[in-house]
Amino acid sequence: MGKVYIIGAGPGDEELLTLKAIKSMEKCTVVLYDRLAGNNVLNYLKEDCEIYYCGKEPGCHYKSQEEINEMLVRLAKEGHVAGRIKGGDPYVFGRGGEEALALLDEGIEFEVIPGVTSAISVMSYAGIPATHRGISQSFHVITGMSGSSLKIKWESVAKEEGTLIFLMGLENIDYICSSLISHGKDINTPCGVIMRGTTSKQKKVVGTLQNISQKAKEAALKSPCIIVVGDVVSLHDKLNWFEQRPLFGLNICVTRSKEQSFRLKTKFRELGAEVTEINAIKIKDTSKELEGYKDKLGEYDFIVLTSVNGVNIFFDYLKKKEIDIRNIKAKFGVIGNATSEALKDRGVIPSIMAKEFVTESLFEAIKPLVKERDKILIPCSKESRSYLIDELAKLNCIVDRVHIYEPICGELRNTNSFKDVDIVTFTSPSIVRNMIKLVGIEAIKDKISIAIGPITYTELERNGIFAIECKEHSEEGIIREIERVWRERNNV
Repeated sequence: MGKVYIIGAGPGDEELLTLKAIKSMEKCTVVLYDRLAGNNVLNYLKEDCEIYYCGKEPGCHYKSQEEINEMLVRLAKEGHVAGRIKGGDPYVFGRGGEEALALLDEGIEFEVIPGVTSAISVMSYAGIPATHRGISQSFHVITGMSGSSLKIKWESVAKEEGTLIFLMGLENIDYICSSLISHGKDINTPCGVIMRGTTSKQKKVVGTLQNISQKAKEAALKSPCIIVVGDVVSLHDKLNWFEQRPLFGLNICVTRSKEQSFRLKTKFRELGAEVTEINAIKIKDTSKELEGYKDKLGEYDFIVLTSVNGVNIFFDYLKKKEIDIRNIKAKFGVIGNATSEALKDRGVIPSIMAKEFVTESLFEAIKPLVKERDKILIPCSKESRSYLIDELAKLNCIVDRVHIYEPICGELRNTNSFKDVDIVTFTSPSIVRNMIKLVGIEAIKDKISIAIGPITYTELERNGIFAIECKEHSEEGIIREIERVWRERNNV
């Protein structure tokens, strides 16, 4: 008999996932997830984890609640560690209790992982506190989904002086407002509607009970939305921290391998963007190819590393084979700031660094330093260009190129994740080809594509994809280019 984790994934912002949610997902062998689970949530699963989409979109359920309950029971009885990933918190209008009872009836072990509920977090990101001294001493969370069938004592709710929070109530906003007004709530009570809070598509409308419905319609708000009624709404502008960030409203797709995505993701998030991570490339370690060279590592005059992957795999190989770095007398050359930092993290300062993120620039940096018959080792990707080797050979250098890793196509775990993307970052030609396989060329053409350098730009152009080439061929160059594009789009 297996086990089931009923997991609250929070409101959408990946960084609001709890540590316990992440740890439980890493144990799962199969997962059922809903539409409101954030874009990157599934990236925390093991590679061999089975994934099922349960839908739960307005007016269109791919699986009914009863079917979901039955599926969880069946999977657990098959011995799986099953995860049920739900937006927000499982027990706040998430029907997690129904799933837990179904498991209990069958004697199946389960664990509920609380999530950050949208009722509080979405309001925080919109600058609206649930309570505030002197304004609101209580808050009340109410489902707004059932319309006129809501079993709510409107006469009591209308008299509450605390904050009223209606989840999933956009379709019934007219009924909610009219019910509060008809039972005595002041028509001038401040109201707010927040769409897709904590994400790049967050949109907020503020008004009163009398006009909020019309304002929401004029703004073309769509589900999921939260409706807030109460005087705390008046603080929305003063406490509006999230929407003031320079890249707010922008969803950026980072397409690098999982290991290399972290730095860019972190920088974009600090600037207020939402990041959709699609690991379009995975790295296959082929460092065993170094076996024929390990005994002469001390003979090389230069070792050239052209990527972060190259640095990490090369030094991991040295550690695995217990090769003392002090026996390597070669000068190290690198391409790009990220590769340089990766080398420094291994305790080695590069002697040679390309000014630009292209192999030609690296050759220009190393050319004045090499002599005829110098021995040069280039541990690199199987897909690396031969330019550097060819040019060094013309100088009568002895060059050993060793393919220590191979980029292979990644996978798209959340098929819905790409639709909200505004800008896609491309850092290599292989990533361009892989993204075309994963999401389709037409989907990419609908976005703004940013290429880190001329080789990647040429690959995009060859596939008929309009792209912008970074003026500075580095991660920092990508960030600056995106900031420029976003400023121009918003006329800032």
